Amino acid sequence: MTSYDYQLFVMGGGSGGVRAARIASSLGARVAIAENFRYGGTCVIRGCVPKKLLVYAAHFAEDFADAQGFGWTVPPAEFSWPQLIEAKNKEITRLSGLYENNLKGSRVEVMHGAARLLDAHTVAVNGHKITAEHILVATGGTPFMPQIPGIEHAITSNEVFDLPQLPRRVLIVGGGYIAVEFAGILNGLGARVTLCYRGEQVLRGFDDDVRAHLFEEMVKKGITVLLHQDVTRIDKLNDVSLSVSVTGIQGIPLEVDAVLYATGRVPNTRGLGLTEAGVALDEAGGVKVDAFGQTSIPSIHAVGDVTNRIALTPVAIREGAALANTLFGPTPVSADLTTVPSAVFSQPPIGTVGLTEVQALARYGEIDIYRSTFRNMRHTLSGRDERTLIKLVVDTASQRVLGAHMVGADAPEIIQGLAIAIRMGATKADFDATVALHPSAAEEFVTLRDKITRQREA
Repeated sequence: MTSYDYQLFVMGGGSGGVRAARIASSLGARVAIAENFRYGGTCVIRGCVPKKLLVYAAHFAEDFADAQGFGWTVPPAEFSWPQLIEAKNKEITRLSGLYENNLKGSRVEVMHGAARLLDAHTVAVNGHKITAEHILVATGGTPFMPQIPGIEHAITSNEVFDLPQLPRRVLIVGGGYIAVEFAGILNGLGARVTLCYRGEQVLRGFDDDVRAHLFEEMVKKGITVLLHQDVTRIDKLNDVSLSVSVTGIQGIPLEVDAVLYATGRVPNTRGLGLTEAGVALDEAGGVKVDAFGQTSIPSIHAVGDVTNRIALTPVAIREGAALANTLFGPTPVSADLTTVPSAVFSQPPIGTVGLTEVQALARYGEIDIYRSTFRNMRHTLSGRDERTLIKLVVDTASQRVLGAHMVGADAPEIIQGLAIAIRMGATKADFDATVALHPSAAEEFVTLRDKITRQREA
């Protein structure tokens, strides 16, 4: 019988890899893990966590303004970007240390360094060869940058968290999660923000009503949104300013202090030795896996963003747990990802779960749409011109709720609860029979009455 240094070696110390390592160790396996940056991965270090901290910071500008409608006299507020970043860094350092300590407490051997695959059972870390019965690739994703003249002058979501100063004028390129979230953050903190997206509307893949509603609210907040347009080149004017040429804009290029590229993320597989070892990748460089996380090489597995499927932290965590149980538990387990809620921490935020109207119509043929927009109770006194959108997508035949979508304050918190109901197969009658919690925005989901029935065209 072949002897290995470890039963499981994990490449990458992000959410998916850490969860797999800890559970595998709890099941009795000898486990080691290697990370070449900081433990915690994209989510903790330069993703979900620091981003939401900045979202909180950005929202105070509106909170101070809204307070006047409730009788508060608020002196002129001053904001310090360096102070915010220092506080953010302190919290991220704490969390990264917690991840590493939890691994050690779970009897996982923790290594610092880049791991490279040598063959089906061998990796190299800092020049040392290590063998393992199973190897898990959990190296996440990395920002995509197009090859255009001057792209070296742009930054990504990796660098934006550590800028020494808040830029006064920012161009954000892209229309997805990261783009709309940072548009709200930087605008709320006082920058003049322009968002440029080559598509027809922001947030491709989300429900069309959600996309249109957020667009309108972004514009209300003073963000300039350029659709059907793209950047062709970036030139440096001086130590502070950049000149940006954009398709569709005639004449003088845009002059800004920073260009943030948020045009998506790609699997972080380059330089890992995967292809050389025979691991099959898709066209985007993502690791191809089956329902149980196994690659084309039986001893090599992958979870999370590196597989180019659902790029969400809770999904990576669920996949990591399932893989550990499959390899070292009593029976194989696949991650159940049939109903995955998601949030966009834009301003206002989005919460969504289940099918969009377009997806439901294509799958079911006839659906009922319940939709409402309203002014949040808070803004009856604040005077702010912000509206909330809620929407239910229902299968006409079975009356099962197929999707729930919301744009407005507390949307992510509300949708998490609805995700449970939708996963359990709740019907519109179940929603109607639920007593409303008043006064709240969430109660609107159980008081919707007016519907529009849509049928798929033959």
